[in-house]
Formats: sequence, structure tokens, C-alpha cells
Amino acid sequence: MVERLFEDLKIIDFSWVLVGPLIAKYFADFGAKVIHIESNTRPDTLRTSLPFKDEIQDLDFNGYFPLYNSNKYGMALNLQHKKGIEIARRLVAWSDVIIESFRPGVMERLGLGFEELRKIKPDIIMLSTTMQGQNGPNAFQPGFGNQLVGLVGFPSVTGWPDRDIVQPYGAYTDCIAPYFGVAAIVGALLYRNRTGKGQHLDLSQYEAGVQFISVPLLDWMINGRNAVREGNSSRCGAPHGVYQCLGEDRWCAIAVFNDEEWKGLCRAMGKEDLIYDRRFITLFSRKRNEVELNRLVEEWTQKLDAREVVSKLQAFGVPSGVVNNNSDLFDDPQLKERQCFWMIDHPVLGPFPHPSPSFKLSKTPSEPRMPAPCLGQHTEFVCKEFLKMSDEEFKQLFDEEVFK
Repeated sequence: MVERLFEDLKIIDFSWVLVGPLIAKYFADFGAKVIHIESNTRPDTLRTSLPFKDEIQDLDFNGYFPLYNSNKYGMALNLQHKKGIEIARRLVAWSDVIIESFRPGVMERLGLGFEELRKIKPDIIMLSTTMQGQNGPNAFQPGFGNQLVGLVGFPSVTGWPDRDIVQPYGAYTDCIAPYFGVAAIVGALLYRNRTGKGQHLDLSQYEAGVQFISVPLLDWMINGRNAVREGNSSRCGAPHGVYQCLGEDRWCAIAVFNDEEWKGLCRAMGKEDLIYDRRFITLFSRKRNEVELNRLVEEWTQKLDAREVVSKLQAFGVPSGVVNNNSDLFDDPQLKERQCFWMIDHPVLGPFPHPSPSFKLSKTPSEPRMPAPCLGQHTEFVCKEFLKMSDEEFKQLFDEEVFK
């Protein structure tokens, strides 16, 4: 039997969309009991996003939500109902960690703010994750990660200088912030184990994103220079870009930063005469003649399969990689060996791949225990098994639409 790292940990997940649910999922993947709270009147927004199985636009046919909520229990709870709040408070008494992603003040208005929760359970840990944190002039601004991508400044450095700004794929900050949230909760758990005290964790997704643009920030602080869009090139390397290979829409990435890598590239290409060509002999000369250099490189890559190009380059110590498409990822032998994708059988969608945690723990590995819940799938189970609710009480609350 697999020993589970967080087997005794109990989490109530009031969050929605991606950041909060993904934080909770990491703990669920390593054995924590996580209950995801939503309702039919306020379902998790991810359930309304594309894609849908067989184009059936139903909340339980959505393919996005299950990726970030597997290994969790799903409970429908109407927080607009007075008795729904009472049930939420009972869940707090049962739990160790609360995760929420409402705008600042919402949990307080519901009577579920941190100070109220401490009265129920003094050592409770609460993580609040919002766009810009719990305080400050813009703390109450609602929105999604796509807006934060712009606020952080990612589009100012992505794309080509002579073209319109290019937004990074998706809500990029949503894929950054969860790691900070997981680390914060682990830190709070260690503090609680040592002192017996809980605490309120305030995660600003904006500030998490800023951590990933530190080099341009440093350039501004030291040199007063704003970063500009450079396309696939780099001031520190040449050739540095993505090059077309044999086949339809097949590419590889190549990055040469020093003279040894330049020599390796020339040898891989079978063009050792270029090593001491005065146009390319140093990084500075290669940068001056980058257009011609890129043309020569792509003349070579276009005649070869991308994997063949990369194999030749890596044999000579040249940093390079295939630009994979979706089907490539599922066929990648490295990802297969490390079981990057879990095949989980969803009650509505059937079996389909889920990304597993990217880190492995040798003694307490993560494991796929159950699929993401359909909306409210485990409401009765949670009430009776975890809250020890009687059949009569559950039926009465159900009839009163507390679990709507």
C-alpha cells in the first residue's frame, strides 16, 4: 500500500477557476482529503469553458475542470442560504486548511473570514488567493489571469519588435501562482506543527507573476533600460531561434551562447569551414550578421526531421530541442517513462489523460485515486461520513435547498 504524504490533511477548497483549485489538487494528489465547494447556482467557472465532450454543453461534460480537480470530493453547498453557512462552519471545524479565491471581503461578509474561522478552529490555516492581494488600491479589482499577464508586462517582451504585441498562451500567471501557494501552505503547516498556531496566507497572483520578469526589472533598475520585444533572438546568443524542419509545420529550437557551442553547431551541420569565418567567429560578429546566419542554419534544418536535427546537435553539445505539438507530448518516451500523464476514468467523460505532479517523492509518491467530481457528486458522502450527519438531517437540509 502506498504511503501518502498528506494522508491526515483535510482541506476545504472554496476556490474556483485555476489557481486555488490547482493548489488544492497538489495536496490531493499526495493523499490529502480535499472537498471542492461549488453550487448549481454558482458552479466553478471552468465547467463552462471549452472543450465539451461531444459538443454537449453541460457542466459535467466539460473537459477543462477535471484536469485540475481530480482526487477531490465534490460538494454542492448554497452559501446564500443561512444553513449553508452553518454547514460551511462545520466543515471548517473538520478541516486543517481553507483555500478561497473570492474578492477581498467576500468571505467576511459570509461570516467565514479568518477571524471568524479562528473562533471555530484556533489553529486553522487559510489561504486567500486573489488578483492583487488583500490590500492596496487595486485589491478589489476583479479579473482573470489574462489581465494579469498584461499587468506583469509579459507581452512587452514577447513577440517581434516590428509587429503587434503577442500575448503568452493562456492565463500564464495561473500556472505560476499555484507553486507559491503550495509552498506557503507547507510553510504554515510546519509553523503550526511547531507552535500550534494557524495563520492567514495572502497570495497575490500579480506579485507571483512579477517574480518571473525579474531580469528585465533588473535591467531597468541598473541601466534605466526598458525591455523590448526581440522575437526569438537573444542579446546573449546567436544563432538563437526556432528553425523550420522537414515536414509540415515542424520546427526545432537552437540556442548558441558561446564559441564552443558555435563550433559544435558547425560540426553538426558539416560546415566546419564556418567556424573561423570572420562573419561568425565571435558572438559579436555573429550578432552583426544574424540574418545571414539564421538563413544558413535554416537551409540545413529544412532538409532534416526535427528529431534528427536535435540528435545531431546534442551529440556536439549544442542546446537544442524539438518544438512538440500535442500528439508529440503523448508519444514522448521521457514523459512516458516518468508517467507524466495519468489515465483516469471519469464517470461522464470516460478515460482520458491528466497531467500528474512534475515532482516525484520516492517514499510518498503521488497517485491517481479518483476522477474529478461531477457537480455535487459527493455531497451526501461528505455530510454523512465526514460531518457525521444523520439521514434525517441530510434529507431536511436537502429539501430546504441547502445543497442546491
